[in-house]
Amino acid sequence: MILRFFCFLLLFWMIGFAWFAIDLPRAAADDIRTDSIVVLTGGPKRIDHGLTLLEAEKAKYLLISGVDRDVKPHELAVEYDRPDTLFECCIELGFQAVDTRSNALETARWAARRKDTSLRLVTSDWHMRRAQLELERAVPTDIAIIPDAVATAPSLGTLFKEYNKYLMRRLAALAGV
Repeated sequence: MILRFFCFLLLFWMIGFAWFAIDLPRAAADDIRTDSIVVLTGGPKRIDHGLTLLEAEKAKYLLISGVDRDVKPHELAVEYDRPDTLFECCIELGFQAVDTRSNALETARWAARRKDTSLRLVTSDWHMRRAQLELERAVPTDIAIIPDAVATAPSLGTLFKEYNKYLMRRLAALAGV
Protein backbone atom coordinates (compact mmCIF):
# COMPACT_ATOMS: atom_id res chain seq x y z
CA MET A 1 0.00 0.00 0.00
CA ILE A 2 2.75 2.47 0.96
CA LEU A 3 4.79 1.48 -2.10
CA ARG A 4 1.79 2.17 -4.37
CA PHE A 5 1.32 5.57 -2.75
CA PHE A 6 4.96 6.52 -3.37
CA CYS A 7 4.77 5.21 -6.94
CA PHE A 8 1.66 7.35 -7.48
CA LEU A 9 3.44 10.41 -6.06
CA LEU A 10 6.46 9.76 -8.29
CA LEU A 11 4.25 9.36 -11.36
CA PHE A 12 2.37 12.56 -10.43
CA TRP A 13 5.69 14.40 -10.01
CA MET A 14 7.00 13.11 -13.37
CA ILE A 15 3.87 14.15 -15.27
CA GLY A 16 4.01 17.57 -13.61
CA PHE A 17 7.67 17.97 -14.48
CA ALA A 18 7.02 17.04 -18.11
CA TRP A 19 4.26 19.68 -18.28
CA PHE A 20 6.50 22.24 -16.57
CA ALA A 21 9.41 21.63 -18.97
CA ILE A 22 7.44 21.35 -22.22
CA ASP A 23 4.90 24.14 -21.78
CA LEU A 24 7.08 27.08 -20.71
CA PRO A 25 5.30 30.46 -20.48
CA ARG A 26 5.60 32.78 -23.47
CA ALA A 27 5.79 36.50 -24.14
CA ALA A 28 2.60 38.51 -23.67
CA ALA A 29 0.67 39.83 -26.64
CA ASP A 30 2.14 43.01 -28.10
CA ASP A 31 -1.09 45.01 -27.86
CA ILE A 32 -1.39 44.75 -24.07
CA ARG A 33 -0.73 47.95 -22.10
CA THR A 34 -0.26 48.05 -18.34
CA ASP A 35 0.30 50.76 -15.75
CA SER A 36 3.84 49.56 -15.08
CA ILE A 37 6.42 46.95 -16.01
CA VAL A 38 8.41 44.96 -13.46
CA VAL A 39 11.63 43.21 -14.43
CA LEU A 40 13.16 40.66 -12.06
CA THR A 41 16.95 40.59 -12.35
CA GLY A 42 18.90 37.38 -12.51
CA GLY A 43 18.78 36.27 -16.13
CA PRO A 44 19.96 37.44 -19.54
CA LYS A 45 17.73 39.55 -21.78
CA ARG A 46 15.26 40.41 -19.00
CA ILE A 47 16.26 44.06 -18.58
CA ASP A 48 16.63 44.51 -22.35
CA HIS A 49 13.09 43.19 -22.85
CA GLY A 50 11.70 45.47 -20.13
CA LEU A 51 13.42 48.52 -21.63
CA THR A 52 12.12 47.67 -25.10
CA LEU A 53 8.58 47.40 -23.73
CA LEU A 54 8.92 50.75 -21.97
CA GLU A 55 10.23 52.41 -25.12
CA ALA A 56 7.33 50.89 -27.08
CA GLU A 57 5.01 52.63 -24.58
CA LYS A 58 3.49 49.39 -23.24
CA ALA A 59 3.62 51.12 -19.85
CA LYS A 60 4.74 54.46 -18.44
CA TYR A 61 6.99 53.17 -15.66
CA LEU A 62 9.45 50.37 -15.06
CA LEU A 63 10.76 48.81 -11.85
CA ILE A 64 13.92 46.74 -12.05
CA SER A 65 13.74 44.62 -8.91
CA GLY A 66 16.72 42.95 -7.29
CA VAL A 67 19.42 45.37 -8.42
CA ASP A 68 22.78 45.29 -6.62
CA ARG A 69 23.12 48.23 -4.22
CA ASP A 70 26.29 49.44 -5.95
CA VAL A 71 24.62 49.87 -9.37
CA LYS A 72 23.71 53.41 -10.42
CA PRO A 73 21.08 54.35 -13.03
CA HIS A 74 23.74 55.94 -15.26
CA GLU A 75 25.71 52.66 -15.30
CA LEU A 76 22.64 50.77 -16.50
CA ALA A 77 21.93 53.43 -19.11
CA VAL A 78 25.44 53.00 -20.48
CA GLU A 79 25.37 49.20 -20.28
CA TYR A 80 22.04 48.96 -22.13
CA ASP A 81 22.78 51.86 -24.51
CA ARG A 82 19.81 53.96 -23.41
CA PRO A 83 19.66 57.70 -22.63
CA ASP A 84 20.01 58.80 -19.02
CA THR A 85 16.73 60.72 -19.39
CA LEU A 86 14.84 57.42 -19.73
CA PHE A 87 16.21 56.28 -16.38
CA GLU A 88 15.50 59.66 -14.79
CA CYS A 89 11.85 59.88 -15.80
CA CYS A 90 10.50 56.41 -15.96
CA ILE A 91 12.70 53.78 -14.32
CA GLU A 92 13.15 52.96 -10.66
CA LEU A 93 15.77 50.56 -9.37
CA GLY A 94 14.76 48.25 -6.54
CA PHE A 95 17.59 47.38 -4.19
CA GLN A 96 15.69 45.45 -1.49
CA ALA A 97 15.10 42.07 -3.19
CA VAL A 98 17.49 39.13 -2.93
CA ASP A 99 15.21 36.33 -4.14
CA THR A 100 11.91 35.77 -5.93
CA ARG A 101 9.81 36.16 -2.81
CA SER A 102 11.42 39.47 -1.88
CA ASN A 103 11.09 40.59 -5.54
CA ALA A 104 7.34 40.14 -5.12
CA LEU A 105 7.24 42.03 -1.83
CA GLU A 106 9.33 44.88 -3.24
CA THR A 107 7.07 45.04 -6.29
CA ALA A 108 3.91 45.01 -4.17
CA ARG A 109 5.13 47.98 -2.11
CA TRP A 110 6.15 49.87 -5.26
CA ALA A 111 2.83 49.18 -7.03
CA ALA A 112 0.83 50.21 -3.94
CA ARG A 113 2.74 53.50 -3.70
CA ARG A 114 2.00 54.17 -7.35
CA LYS A 115 -1.63 52.94 -7.13
CA ASP A 116 -1.10 50.64 -10.12
CA THR A 117 -3.99 48.49 -11.28
CA SER A 118 -1.97 46.39 -13.74
CA LEU A 119 1.60 45.12 -13.92
CA ARG A 120 3.54 43.41 -16.70
CA LEU A 121 5.89 40.87 -15.12
CA VAL A 122 9.11 40.22 -17.06
CA THR A 123 11.34 37.29 -16.19
CA SER A 124 12.74 34.16 -17.87
CA ASP A 125 10.27 31.57 -19.16
CA TRP A 126 11.48 28.88 -16.74
CA HIS A 127 11.14 31.29 -13.79
CA MET A 128 7.76 32.81 -14.69
CA ARG A 129 5.42 30.40 -12.92
CA ARG A 130 7.06 30.80 -9.52
CA ALA A 131 7.57 34.55 -9.96
CA GLN A 132 3.91 34.98 -10.89
CA LEU A 133 2.80 32.84 -7.94
CA GLU A 134 4.85 34.95 -5.53
CA LEU A 135 3.63 38.23 -7.04
CA GLU A 136 -0.02 37.12 -6.99
CA ARG A 137 0.35 36.33 -3.28
CA ALA A 138 2.00 39.70 -2.54
CA VAL A 139 -0.23 42.18 -4.40
CA PRO A 140 -3.93 42.86 -3.83
CA THR A 141 -6.27 40.76 -5.97
CA ASP A 142 -7.50 43.83 -7.86
CA ILE A 143 -4.08 44.30 -9.53
CA ALA A 144 -3.90 42.47 -12.86
CA ILE A 145 -0.62 40.69 -13.54
CA ILE A 146 0.34 40.10 -17.16
CA PRO A 147 3.17 37.54 -17.49
CA ASP A 148 5.67 38.37 -20.23
CA ALA A 149 8.30 35.64 -20.36
CA VAL A 150 11.69 36.02 -21.98
CA ALA A 151 12.43 32.93 -24.08
CA THR A 152 15.50 30.98 -23.00
CA ALA A 153 17.02 27.54 -23.52
CA PRO A 154 17.16 26.27 -19.93
CA SER A 155 19.16 23.20 -19.05
CA LEU A 156 17.47 20.12 -17.63
CA GLY A 157 19.13 20.89 -14.29
CA THR A 158 17.70 24.42 -14.24
CA LEU A 159 14.22 23.08 -15.02
CA PHE A 160 14.55 20.38 -12.36
CA LYS A 161 15.54 22.86 -9.65
CA GLU A 162 12.92 25.42 -10.65
CA TYR A 163 10.14 22.82 -10.82
CA ASN A 164 10.92 21.64 -7.31
CA LYS A 165 11.10 25.22 -6.00
CA TYR A 166 7.74 25.91 -7.65
CA LEU A 167 6.19 22.81 -6.07
CA MET A 168 7.51 23.72 -2.63
CA ARG A 169 6.17 27.29 -2.87
CA ARG A 170 2.81 25.92 -4.10
CA LEU A 171 2.64 23.59 -1.11
CA ALA A 172 3.67 26.39 1.24
CA ALA A 173 0.94 28.59 -0.23
CA LEU A 174 -1.62 25.85 0.30
CA ALA A 175 -0.44 25.52 3.89
CA GLY A 176 -0.74 29.28 4.37
CA VAL A 177 2.98 29.88 4.80
